[in-house]
Amino acid sequence: MKKGKLIGIGVGPGDTDLLTLKAVKTLKIVDIICAPKSANSKPSLALSIVKPILKNRNKKYKILEPLFPMIEDNDKLKKYWNDAAQLILDQLNQGLDVAFITLGDPSIYSTFSYIFRIINDKNYEVELIPGISSFTACAASGKMPLAEKNEIIVIVPKIDERLEQIMKYGDTFVIMKTSRNLELLEESINKDKRIKEILSVHNCSMNDEKIINGFSNEKNYLSTTIVKFKDKKKDY
Repeated sequence: MKKGKLIGIGVGPGDTDLLTLKAVKTLKIVDIICAPKSANSKPSLALSIVKPILKNRNKKYKILEPLFPMIEDNDKLKKYWNDAAQLILDQLNQGLDVAFITLGDPSIYSTFSYIFRIINDKNYEVELIPGISSFTACAASGKMPLAEKNEIIVIVPKIDERLEQIMKYGDTFVIMKTSRNLELLEESINKDKRIKEILSVHNCSMNDEKIINGFSNEKNYLSTTIVKFKDKKKDY
């Protein structure tokens, strides 16, 4: 029997309309939808994004909802990754294609990357369908060009001492999950004396999206801050 294919699909930042045509086409025909969630009591946000697409399907499909808890213990996380991979492998071995849906893009800080490594190493066919990343969507919502000419963009997944160390090497800094260490973020950015434009976005592209010109003190998990340093020599 021919084995099924694993397809990592980026579903974008939140708005169903931001799904790519290829993602929509695949979601309408794939056999299995794998929608990881952070806790049994919490619904999958990625699944809520694609539900309007799934409603229009004629073909039956199955949903898998493996648990990917938000913990820092790598040993415990590996068990969850392996358990999720086995759920998927059980379907692939039946010749069924599995779409693993993930927020944003499957190649950027995605839970899909852990599953990809496990299954790809076992020589199963794997495909990635890119999605709109959260930070490009945030820039669009805030009407902020991320980079011009030879400017350097730096993506920062976590606020820690590294931010201050690399500040001089970049022009635009995308800082993700900024609700975790707001004081250190402001302290680090304000030490740089360059002219700067600061944009914070909560729940980008969703119904409760919030755009703030400057830093935000709100404790929202889906928060991104973009800091664009400006060269005084340039005419803006």
